[in-house]
Amino acid sequence: MSDLLYSEEEDALRAAVRDLLTDHCDAAGVIARTESGAPHDLSLWKSLADGMGLAGLLVPEAQGGQGATHREVAVVLEELGRAVAPVPYLTSAVVATEALLACEAGDLLAELASGRRIGALAVALSVAPDGAFKTVRLEDGTLHGESTGIADASAADVLLVPADDGGLYAVDADADAVTVVPQVSLDLTRPVARVVLEGARGRRVGDAEPAVRRALRAGAGLLASEQLGLADWALTETVRYLKERKQFNRPVGGFQALKHRLAQLWLEVVNLRAAARNAADALATGEDVEVAVAVAQAYAAGAAVHTAEEALQLHGGIGMTWEHPVHLCLKRAKADSIAYGTSGGHRAALAELVDLRAP
Repeated sequence: MSDLLYSEEEDALRAAVRDLLTDHCDAAGVIARTESGAPHDLSLWKSLADGMGLAGLLVPEAQGGQGATHREVAVVLEELGRAVAPVPYLTSAVVATEALLACEAGDLLAELASGRRIGALAVALSVAPDGAFKTVRLEDGTLHGESTGIADASAADVLLVPADDGGLYAVDADADAVTVVPQVSLDLTRPVARVVLEGARGRRVGDAEPAVRRALRAGAGLLASEQLGLADWALTETVRYLKERKQFNRPVGGFQALKHRLAQLWLEVVNLRAAARNAADALATGEDVEVAVAVAQAYAAGAAVHTAEEALQLHGGIGMTWEHPVHLCLKRAKADSIAYGTSGGHRAALAELVDLRAP
């Protein structure tokens, strides 16, 4: 069995990413972006992708990437989750990249790995790894139709679109026949959109079914690491606040009822870390991937949402304000809870996988 503890290299990677986010992704800046018409921080993305080479972690060195594993990507996502960073890392560097790896589309992979282009898989964010996904119509060599709930489509340079002929097509997002229409999203740091194709031309890069399944499975498995980062930040900040906040001339954190609530949250975060690390390691080694991903997502959503909700309540009045970043954490946790399948759907999938179906 693999060692799920963080290696020295992973700890060093974490420190580097956290330093970058501390300098360039403060909470006030993220909140300000959610109020603007451009929620994505493309300068931060450039620093992550071009400056640190993190967009190509999953891409082999021979194809222009770093040749790392899902474990390193999981560490990056933990830190991005802690900061609720408004960058398309999960959607481009993981999901779109995994789809292209399944297709062996070398030239496009190199562009995504370098960060020169941002990719997005034109499958709804809510679709589970084993769920049905919508395709568009291929007619006379052009693509027609629409897909809804596409995460980070507004930031994408290239869309990977599954068509009804069984192919996966790369379509330039800025083409005249492509329209990206923003949709209302609870999480303003990861906006979703409706993609409309009206005779768009695309290049077939491979078969849609295996590419989409691989991409969604990796997305679901590594999403647990983002949820871990969210939960860990929420717990850490809540403990810090309750040590400083005083009531009846003593720290609020000293009250036994609050200690019990914090202890419960700590247990949930520890269990979430174990599940997320196991999913990342399984994706890296290729062993029991379906089970590990299902276990992680069956647990992660509830733990992340509960921790964020408790953080908001335990911060009291200040937690209810727009200026405090805890609402960003809660909204991301809630949105993540239905991304790549719900926890109930993953529990059902897990029951099938281990042959423990309900009577």
